[in-house]
Amino acid sequence: MKTVFRHTAIALGIALAAAGAQAQLLQKPALDAIAAEAVKTPATFAQFLQNAAKQDTRLAPAVQRYTQGEQLQGDDLANVARLLGLYTRLTQEHQVLSSITQMVALPTVRDPKVPPHESPAIIDFGRMVEKMAQDFGLQYRNVDNRIFEVTLPGKGTEEFGILTHADVVPVVPAEWVVDGQQLDPFKVTRVGDKLYGRGTIDDKGSIATVLYAMKAVKQSQLPLQRSIRLMIETTEETGGDAMKYYRDKTKLPDYNIVLDSKYPAVVAEKGTGAIKASFADVKTDPQQPAITAMAGAASANAIAQTATATIEAGNAAALAAVAEKLQAAKDGFVASNQQFGKFSVDLVSSANKIDIKVTGSSAHGSRPEEGVNPVPRLALLLQSALMPAQGQPLVQQNQYSEAVRYINGVFGMDYFGKGLNVAYADDFMGPLTISPNLIKPGNGQLEVTANARMPRGKSPEQLKAEVEKGIANWSAATKVPVKIDYSQGNWMARDPKGAWLSTLLNIFGDTTGLDAKPVPTAGSTTAKLMPNAINFGPAMPGKKYTAHNALEYKEVPDLQADMQMFTEMLVRIGNLQQMQ
Repeated sequence: MKTVFRHTAIALGIALAAAGAQAQLLQKPALDAIAAEAVKTPATFAQFLQNAAKQDTRLAPAVQRYTQGEQLQGDDLANVARLLGLYTRLTQEHQVLSSITQMVALPTVRDPKVPPHESPAIIDFGRMVEKMAQDFGLQYRNVDNRIFEVTLPGKGTEEFGILTHADVVPVVPAEWVVDGQQLDPFKVTRVGDKLYGRGTIDDKGSIATVLYAMKAVKQSQLPLQRSIRLMIETTEETGGDAMKYYRDKTKLPDYNIVLDSKYPAVVAEKGTGAIKASFADVKTDPQQPAITAMAGAASANAIAQTATATIEAGNAAALAAVAEKLQAAKDGFVASNQQFGKFSVDLVSSANKIDIKVTGSSAHGSRPEEGVNPVPRLALLLQSALMPAQGQPLVQQNQYSEAVRYINGVFGMDYFGKGLNVAYADDFMGPLTISPNLIKPGNGQLEVTANARMPRGKSPEQLKAEVEKGIANWSAATKVPVKIDYSQGNWMARDPKGAWLSTLLNIFGDTTGLDAKPVPTAGSTTAKLMPNAINFGPAMPGKKYTAHNALEYKEVPDLQADMQMFTEMLVRIGNLQQMQ
């Protein structure tokens, strides 16, 4: 390296003499100034460093040491790593976007009929990662199509892990409409600064970004004291069985950074649960009105954008009476319930059926407060208009009418568990949330699955017992038979004091200028399956998290920040003397 960069060292001589003292860590104003001057970014990182040192002479000592191949330490190492992040952001955006587009085009949704490790989309994703690793000079290992590993070796025996996932949640294609334009969920569509597509923020954007960050570190020739092992999971959205398989075959790194939640650094996660209620199919008279279909979100861990129901009858007069009742109730129902979030109701009548659609606002299942769940609103409309407490119901009793009564009686439009008398909250992690999201017919029954997110304060066993008791009491009081299958994961709260946490917080705070402190998340990631795991991005604080949403998107400025911070993170964490 000394021979290659001798001209750079000479050019920096005057600046080095003027600098005097070691530079302090670059912060957002200085980084923005350097970026603004780089109208045409130099072809090489060495040239970029030379220009930065001319612009800010405090950088000259660190830049000269780098160009001469000397070992960097302290703020010198941090500043060069920070500038490498900025350089990566300025030079690799087009390539990262191209890779995200290719990744999103692979529909890595779990098919219940095909094991994920046999999924063509998952297999193709592994091949794409393998090709990128080979092109970038990185090591690749495919662990039976469960985990795809990419490694950047360091000098020492230690390593730290980076965890992401390639699988995505299902979509409802009809809901992917922006400004009247129908979008393909598996094709990246840029509208302004938003990149729409399933997986853009969860988690394919992170995969592409960190791979290019690893490439940048490799090409910079900055030494790493510990190796970096990227692990790409393939079943995170459906329980993480691929990671469990991997743990049985491979020793995990002692420290791990997960790119699947939010900034600045997540040290606590709620436990996710699924409360599945089953109602046996009931045969009805096809001539008389009955609810014959209902649908909500595409997966249990998402708040739906729309919820729909169909009422059918051979008796035209009886069906017309139902339509008239719904039409008369619709506007008043919407007006009286808007204080809990804006939504709309649409009714379409034809000769033999009525289609009802409630449109709310989609959200991640862990963040019901960021959306307006149309499922309980649909249930309340149907029950209040067609199934009065006093008088004759206008629809026949069947599994759908019983599911409607269950959703209203057990949950309602509250998502804190108040209807079951199980509400509680933790000062740091926030409240328990329970949202009915998925409605699924099949195998002689109708299933309604609610997504639960439990914070510290109760054990899974305690919450499960309380919920099951509450539902049993409701069932007995209403005489509605229901079968409950409830699985509840535990919460996680860690206290990862030491250099690695403070380094992540420093990177975020100095890069963005935002407050940097450890935070909790209502989400539940594979971090729970890893030792010493912290989530670092990719969602920015103060913004709606669009993962699992009907219109998932990643904002380009946030992607640029990821590119910058991930690159710096690899160098600095890779060279910490001690993690704790």
